[in-house]
Amino acid sequence: MTQRTSFHGSGALAFSTKGEYGVRLMVQLGRRWGTGPVSLTEIAVDEELPRPYLEQLAIALRDAGLVVSTRGAHGGYELARPPEAIGMADVLRALEGPFAPMICATEDEVHGPGCDRTARCTVNLLWLRIRDAISDTLESVTLADLVPQRAIAAETLAARDRDRALATSST
Repeated sequence: MTQRTSFHGSGALAFSTKGEYGVRLMVQLGRRWGTGPVSLTEIAVDEELPRPYLEQLAIALRDAGLVVSTRGAHGGYELARPPEAIGMADVLRALEGPFAPMICATEDEVHGPGCDRTARCTVNLLWLRIRDAISDTLESVTLADLVPQRAIAAETLAARDRDRALATSST
């Protein structure tokens, strides 16, 4: 009997805190799209997340080309492209790695197929379908879909009210 690589519990079906916190970080950056760099301290406070952990996630997202960083007093992170151009599959792959409910169904060409039974295994079809369903779902969602429209509407209304107040006070 051949030794099989241990692969269970890869996080593919239950995303880790890396995925959860990273998505929350990206949503915060999406809310602030076009306003310049945002400090991780500000996001950590808003999301009640540990700043050092956000730093690690931001580096992974930067390395994947999803965010850019700016150094200095007014530095921070911002999206590398508009929210509607950032797929959630790209975000989660950058944070979690390839989607793979089982090693025989990994998207990672380097590590798959790692099971000697793949050629004759009928269960493999199930794992492939699960992987593809997860991937297809995440491919269909962009960061813009997750940026709350309520927040955008509230910010737009607040800006309109400020403009009206300024117009009224200057007359």
